[in-house]
Amino acid sequence: MNLCERLVNKDEKLSLIGLGYVGMPIAVAFAKKVDVIGFDVNKEKIELYKNGIDPTKEVGDEAIKNTTVEFTSDETKLREAKFHIVAVPTPVKEDRTPDLTPLQSASRTLGRNLTKGSIVVFESTVYPGVTEEICVPILEKESGLKCGIDFKVGYSPERINPGDQLHRLETIVKVVSGMDEETLDIVAKVYELVVEAGVYRAESIKVAEAAKVIENAQRDINIAFMNELSIIFNKMGIDTKAVLEAAGTKWNFLKFSPGLVGGHCIGVDPYYLTYKAEQLGYHSQIILSGRKINDDMGKYVAESTVKQMIKANKQINGAKVAIFGITFKENCPDVRNTKVVDVIKELEEYGVDVKVVDPIADKDDLWREYRIHPCSIEEIKGMDAVIFAVPHREFQSIRLEDVKGMFNTKGLIDSEVFREVAATSENHFISPHNGYVLIDVKGMFNRLEAEQQGFVYWRL
Repeated sequence: MNLCERLVNKDEKLSLIGLGYVGMPIAVAFAKKVDVIGFDVNKEKIELYKNGIDPTKEVGDEAIKNTTVEFTSDETKLREAKFHIVAVPTPVKEDRTPDLTPLQSASRTLGRNLTKGSIVVFESTVYPGVTEEICVPILEKESGLKCGIDFKVGYSPERINPGDQLHRLETIVKVVSGMDEETLDIVAKVYELVVEAGVYRAESIKVAEAAKVIENAQRDINIAFMNELSIIFNKMGIDTKAVLEAAGTKWNFLKFSPGLVGGHCIGVDPYYLTYKAEQLGYHSQIILSGRKINDDMGKYVAESTVKQMIKANKQINGAKVAIFGITFKENCPDVRNTKVVDVIKELEEYGVDVKVVDPIADKDDLWREYRIHPCSIEEIKGMDAVIFAVPHREFQSIRLEDVKGMFNTKGLIDSEVFREVAATSENHFISPHNGYVLIDVKGMFNRLEAEQQGFVYWRL
């Protein structure tokens, strides 16, 4: 009887190391089929899970209350498991080189508690070679066991899309790999227990590592192209969204859109690949160019906001600006590596007083990472500009009339007078001076309607 069968029969347990946005949904999914130990070093997070609270909002409180996962911060509990999945973050350092500290730490913790006959599968995004060249030696040193004899390793890159209720662990084809055919077969069969879309067996661990890192690099490059187009079209006075809608009618046009690229995936993973390339003597051209464009977009949005405010005769130093949304993407509470913070920092350089509204952002992380306390929508009054940076579902019901109520209305042009002036304006994209400065980064609102209502409107 192989390890997969013993897991199904509940003769053995599966452990999940790292219970964040990726690890926790995996643990909950497997718990429907096998006995699962969910381990995380963050004791506060473990207590939340034990109390039926899902701080990630990935599966919801009800699923956490009903799951059979044994949540723990006691590393010795890992000794009870034989199949281990490591799903910890792999960020970058200030100099944008890989920070493997969380992965190395998790490997040491697991190594101290690894038993003979175990299989360890890593899910963290890395450059090719990390699993076998960095993680395995740590596991061997800490455990005193020999890889290939006492334990085996595999790699299966995470593909969960935080905040996305459609593309989940169960519905995305899972790439799996193993150090040998026997390990690959067991790893594949274990994941097949929960992945309805099936698995793809990569020919080696390095192939699987490379496949993951280029998935996000490809997306990063495509978004960078859209961002560059947005910069060019804004200079031309052409609406980028309108251009993309027209171009999108061709069957093979790739439907990407401009935006702020942050988070711990797309905004980070390309640096892992370029780092390894540099070690081998190759300096990336396309990948790093795309990264530079995307890394600079927060500054670009802030500068464009200031230009629109100047157009509306606003005093910049001391102006009040509200930003709706600070998480790295919509409908997800994760604020790590969010590029909205770049917008805030740049505006503050101009002396702007920035208020943030985000009902779903993790408030503890927001304070710990950036020293920012979010406001409620009701507190947003007397603004000189309003920026919608992240299109959360919670913001979809906000109307343009609601937005008008957030502004400092002193000295504004009456809307009827505005329409008369707008109707005689030769350049459609140059609005007459008004105080309703609306920066709609992702195009939540209808541009024509906003301009007709007297907004000085701008979007990527």
